Amino acid sequence: MSNTLLSQIQALGVVVDIDSMDPKAAESLSVSTTFHSMTSNQAIVNGQLRVQWDANLEPLVSQYVQDAAIDISTEDGILEVLNLVTVLLASKVIPYLDKTGRVLAQTSPRTAYDKDATVAHAKALISVFAKHGISRDRVCIKIPVTPESILACKELEESGIRTLGTCLFSVSQAMAASQAGCLYVAPYFNELRVHFPEGASSYIEYSDPVRQHPMSPIIYSIIQAFKEKQTSTTVMPASIITLDEAVALATLRPHHLTISDRVLALLAVAPGRSDDELAAVTMKVTEEKSVFDADYLSNNAAALQIAISKDAETSRKIKEALEIFGRQEEESTQFLRKALSANEA
Repeated sequence: MSNTLLSQIQALGVVVDIDSMDPKAAESLSVSTTFHSMTSNQAIVNGQLRVQWDANLEPLVSQYVQDAAIDISTEDGILEVLNLVTVLLASKVIPYLDKTGRVLAQTSPRTAYDKDATVAHAKALISVFAKHGISRDRVCIKIPVTPESILACKELEESGIRTLGTCLFSVSQAMAASQAGCLYVAPYFNELRVHFPEGASSYIEYSDPVRQHPMSPIIYSIIQAFKEKQTSTTVMPASIITLDEAVALATLRPHHLTISDRVLALLAVAPGRSDDELAAVTMKVTEEKSVFDADYLSNNAAALQIAISKDAETSRKIKEALEIFGRQEEESTQFLRKALSANEA
């Protein structure tokens, strides 16, 4: 492997995952590197649903709806179809992953404040994956870290279903996910809205993201807390926009980085950086010790509820992320209803 910026980041011991369901991109990039896992969410599914519908998805989905007599006019029915689409998209990328890597699918934002509904959706996804030859040891379910859903993570982990805490913007959320036994936490470096036209203008490109970006010390604190606690939960920062952000996060030495195919393609051809630019950084931990030691799961995750309610920025970011994912999911269900109804006509 040539000495590219991507290979340098991997040589630091940072595991690189692909934040994409585009099989063509995964195939192209796999020539120069190996990815461990694939991450996704409602926005990624929505985008690839349209791209792959005619060539890859339509015949399989239409046949499934017909054979299972699914009523796509109902919410349960159309979400069952969307589960299948999610699994079919993931199945196209898994051949390009490490043999022990996982495909990650996200539970519906509409269940984020309902523990039982989150558990049910996660189990439904696992079941569809299994029917398509992808066993649960190759799957991880992404779940927004709300008080209700973190209890769902705990229940799922105890049943052998691995989880990732997403929509995560604070140390308290990360500690709660660790206490729930999540396999990963994925703190967002940038807010979700900056990936969409309506929020792109709010993106700030810092000249020194590791020192200037407001999420750098939070992610650093999570990494250090997990080391101190010797937790088995690993840190996988997400929502990376630029090469410099990828480098900045690598200097924090997380366990993983999940990176879009666009940024991965740039990293795969970018020349290597100096040792000084990639050296591990240290900075002040952002929280008091009590934040790391709190019991976030007892009393129905009361401590997490309090921590989020007292943190206006985290509260706003969670609310906004769930709203965006909700809109993306709704766009997918509308597309599916229209496409499948046209087939019946």
